[in-house]
Amino acid sequence: MNKLYQIALGFTSIVLASCTKFEPLEFATTKPESVALQENIDAYPALKSYINRTSNPNFKFGVALSLNDYVNKGVMYRLANKNFDEIALGYEMKHGAVVQSNGSLALDNVSKLLAAAKEAGTSVYGHTLCWHANQNASYLNSLIAPMLVTAPSFPNDLNTNPLNNNLFTGWTQTNSGAGISIANNAGMGAGTKAIKLTASASSSSATALQLTTPSITVVPGHKYEVVCYIKSDIAGEGRISFEGLSNNTPSIDWTKSGKASATFTTGISWKEVRFQISDFTGNNIKLNFDLGYKPNVNYYIDINNLYIYDTQGTPVVTNLVANGDFESGSGWGGWGGSSSRGVTADGLGYNNKGKAFFVTNPSKSANYWDVQTLYDFGKNLNNGESYVLSFWVKGTAEGIIRPELQSASYTSNGYGQVPVTKDWKLIELTTTVSGSDKSRLVFSYGEFGGTVYIDNVVLKSTKASGGTVTLAEKTTSEKTSLITSALDTWMSGIMGVSKSYVKAWDVVNEPMDDGKPYELKTAVGRTTISSDEFFWQDYMGKDYAVTAFQLARKYGNPDDKLFINDYNLEYSLDKCKGIIAYVNYIESKGAKVDGIGTQMHISITSDKNKIAEMFKLLAASGKLIKISELDIGLGGIKTADATKEQYQAQAEMYKYVIDKYFELIPAAQRYGITIWSPLDSPANSSWRADEPIGLWNGQYVRKLAYSYVADAIKANTSK
Repeated sequence: MNKLYQIALGFTSIVLASCTKFEPLEFATTKPESVALQENIDAYPALKSYINRTSNPNFKFGVALSLNDYVNKGVMYRLANKNFDEIALGYEMKHGAVVQSNGSLALDNVSKLLAAAKEAGTSVYGHTLCWHANQNASYLNSLIAPMLVTAPSFPNDLNTNPLNNNLFTGWTQTNSGAGISIANNAGMGAGTKAIKLTASASSSSATALQLTTPSITVVPGHKYEVVCYIKSDIAGEGRISFEGLSNNTPSIDWTKSGKASATFTTGISWKEVRFQISDFTGNNIKLNFDLGYKPNVNYYIDINNLYIYDTQGTPVVTNLVANGDFESGSGWGGWGGSSSRGVTADGLGYNNKGKAFFVTNPSKSANYWDVQTLYDFGKNLNNGESYVLSFWVKGTAEGIIRPELQSASYTSNGYGQVPVTKDWKLIELTTTVSGSDKSRLVFSYGEFGGTVYIDNVVLKSTKASGGTVTLAEKTTSEKTSLITSALDTWMSGIMGVSKSYVKAWDVVNEPMDDGKPYELKTAVGRTTISSDEFFWQDYMGKDYAVTAFQLARKYGNPDDKLFINDYNLEYSLDKCKGIIAYVNYIESKGAKVDGIGTQMHISITSDKNKIAEMFKLLAASGKLIKISELDIGLGGIKTADATKEQYQAQAEMYKYVIDKYFELIPAAQRYGITIWSPLDSPANSSWRADEPIGLWNGQYVRKLAYSYVADAIKANTSK
């Protein structure tokens, strides 16, 4: 029995003489059982000290945490370094945390983490390279989004009419290479045409494939803009040279990259080539499309958007909405309830480019007109004339907005209801003006709860010419190539900065479908997709993991341990079998998978028989096996309601999992175990909120589970 010894001070009812000696009374009291138990748990050494390194030299005991908790070197930093061999970041080494809106990689924080871990002597496990969640889905979707092209609002000084009639009248094929022709249905828009130019097998110089425009009349002293959209079936190279300039082969910033060069490159996606010229030597010029640099390349130049125009000429059409792209930073006025409006930061416009206008209506209103924005044309529209309104729109939720042409007395000609989704969508509507008093464009948002984003607003009369809009959809093969390239860029960047210290990775995370456990997850058929979800497999196919593992071998270290990882393998044994079958498929395609991670976010009510069977199946794969994300809840019980008996069951379940891992996974296949939530999850957590799932409580006090884990590690690694 544990006893506390106290000193009691006694007083007598009589006054003692100053020489009388005081004698204290001694008595004993029993220490509370909970206090004794906690003292016993607190007396345990650090968890990793229990690992017998002689018999388990490669076993790693890990923990997951956040980057800031570690690099700030607070309590969690000390807890991790003291108790664990390895750390894994819950989020900050994932695509969504690192890849920026323009595709660049922000890797400074990762570098800081690696430096801090190296200083502490704690290894880092890379989590994760290719997953459908926690991705910068906006950037990835922008790569495969349709290309929106608005033709200039000026007359085209280059006559392209013969080309649309399959004729090259006025054009000169100086060197036709393997052939120059008009290709139907090969332009940017549906059913449009393109000039097809094919380089010969021996082509190696600019003019080995050359097409020259008719003579174009220019005004000396004016600036002319050249606009061209070009692509090729394989990587190509070209230039535009001239007749009639003081420098006919200038270096140009062809694609607004900020750097001039002698040539531009081409690929399977349409590329805009746009630049200005003004150094004319006379009143006429010609353009040469020089595409002979590389052999066996098929080039396509869109005909409808091939322009040379005088920027100081007279526009043929004017967008009645000035600054409809909101790039100047000014938006529209508006009113209604507690709504707000403004212009976004750069990079939040359509396709993650430029700015957009936004309106936030916290909740739906009683009437659709209760929340509105207004753009005043400064003049009345023409009575009886039809006007086309086009714009891109998306929202933080699904809902309805209504645009209309309105008068100062509130009579209007509406465009009807416009459904808003969470993805950018091009809207094009027409209405006819009745009366001569319509002078403003009004949008109503009362039926929408959330934030609406609007970009590239164009309002023009149907009588106007010019300023046409082309929507160029990406082909299936184009999307595959673009997404594969994006995966390559991401993996080369994150592994490049990490390879000196990170020697193991989750390469592919959560690939298997829950309902169809022998098949891959997909976004196809889903009604809702989170803003950070992007399914690589939907664009790269079943071999997406093959590519991911090959890239990891390419950009990592030769002896890195590369894992595939998934959840619920102990819950659905078919899913466990499915991921093993997928590993076999990946390796049949020439890639090597070192290990399988089983996440094991389980509870005290999880089926122990299935857990054991899962370990048997994984062991039979012959791969390294890692418990990659272990945490154990109380079967849905929250912290405030948890009982002593439930905490006891939790501790026993932690011990059971560790015991079975060591019993059923052969020593040579044991990579290690990672505790995913070392602390109990607080109520405001995004992960298993308000569940007591950790080895410590929220105040960093060790729980009973700590001692059971320590005992299990000691017992199993000493064998």
